[in-house]
Amino acid sequence: MTLLPIMAAVLAGFLVIGAALPVLPLHVNQDLGFGTFVVGLVAGSQFAASLVTRIWSGTYSDANGGKRSVVLGLIAAAGAGLLYLLSLTFVSSPTLSVAILLVGRAVLGGAESFIITGGVSWGLAMVDSGHAGKVIAWVGTAMFAALAFGGPLGTMLFVPYGFAAIGLITTLAPLLVLLFLLRAPSPPVLSARTRSTFGGVIGAVWLPGLGAALSSIGYCAILAFSSLLYANHGWQPVWLAFTAFGAALIVARMMFGHLPDKFGGARIALVFVLVQAAGLILMGLARSTMMASAGAALAGLGYSLVYPGLGVEAVRDTSPESRGLAMGIYTVFLDVAMALGSPALGWAADRAGLSVYQRRCHLLYDGHCLVFSLQHAPRPTGACKEVLLVNFAAISGLLRSQPK
Repeated sequence: MTLLPIMAAVLAGFLVIGAALPVLPLHVNQDLGFGTFVVGLVAGSQFAASLVTRIWSGTYSDANGGKRSVVLGLIAAAGAGLLYLLSLTFVSSPTLSVAILLVGRAVLGGAESFIITGGVSWGLAMVDSGHAGKVIAWVGTAMFAALAFGGPLGTMLFVPYGFAAIGLITTLAPLLVLLFLLRAPSPPVLSARTRSTFGGVIGAVWLPGLGAALSSIGYCAILAFSSLLYANHGWQPVWLAFTAFGAALIVARMMFGHLPDKFGGARIALVFVLVQAAGLILMGLARSTMMASAGAALAGLGYSLVYPGLGVEAVRDTSPESRGLAMGIYTVFLDVAMALGSPALGWAADRAGLSVYQRRCHLLYDGHCLVFSLQHAPRPTGACKEVLLVNFAAISGLLRSQPK
C-alpha cells in the first residue's frame, strides 16, 4: 500500500503516453496531411524532451522531494493534453496545428521525466535501502502496464471520436490522479549538505547504467522488429510477441521483485540476463507462433529484473540525498539505448535479414560461456561487469553480422 499512490501516478502518466502512440501518426498523416518525416518529428519530440529533462528531474526531486516532482509532472501532462486540444482548433491551418502539437509532445516528454524519476525517488525515500529493488521493480511494472493498456485504449477512443478524445483523456487522467495524491504522505526532504557530487553520482551509475542499456537492445529488437519477424513467417497475430514479453515481465516483477534486495542487484541481473538471452535464442530458432511467443515471454521474464537489479547497484553507492539524480542519470542510459538501439538493429537487419535474431542469440550464448568462466569474483561490481560483458558481446556481434 505504501507505493500505491506512486504507482497510480505512474500509471496515469504512462497511460496517456501509451494512448497517443498508435494514433498520433494517423492524426498527423491523415488529419493534418503531413508525411512520415513530420510524423517522426512529432512522435520523437516527446522522447527527446524526456532525455533532456532526466537530470533536471533528478536534481529537482532531490531538492524538493519526489512527491513534488510527481505533482509537477502530472500538471505538465495535463497541460500537454490542453495543447493537444488547442492544436485541433487550428486544423484548417495544418502548419500551426502541428507546431502546437509538437510543443505539446515536448511538454509531455518533460512530464514523463518528472513523473517516473520523481516516483522512484519518492518510493525510495519511503522505504529503507533494503527495499530499493522492489521499489524500482514495482514502479516500472506500473509503467509497462500503462503502456500496454494505453495503446488499445487510445485506438478504441480514436476510431469513433478522433484525436479530441486523446487530448481529453490526456488532460483529465493526470488531474484525477492528482486529486488522489493530495493526501499521500510526503517524506521530508533530506539536507543537501551530505549530497553526493555530480561526478560521484556519475561514477556510481555509469557501469550499471551501461549494462542496463545494452540489455535493453533485446527489448528494442522485440519492440521494433518482432511484428516483422512474425509477418515474414506468416505467424498471427503479429502483436503476440510484445504482448507475451510484457505480460511475462509484469508477472515476474510481481512475483520476484524482492530478489535484487535479498540476493544482490547485480547477481540477480546476471542470472536474469541469461534467461533473457535464452528467450532470444528460442525466438531465433522458432518455427511456429507458439515457440516464438514462448521465447518472447522468456525474454520478458529475463529482462524483468535486469533493470531493477542494476538500479539497486546504481543507488547503492550514492547518498540517499542524491538518489533522484542517480535514477535520472541511470534512466538516461536507457533513453540512449532506446534511441540508438532500434536504428542499429534496423541497419543490421538490412544487411543480414531478420535472421539476425538467430545470429545475435548464438553470440549471446558465446558471451555467456565467457561470463561463466569469469565467475571467480563475488563482488557486486564484478557481477555488473559480467552483465556488461554479456551485452557488449551481444550487440557488438550483432552489428558485425554479415549475410551468409
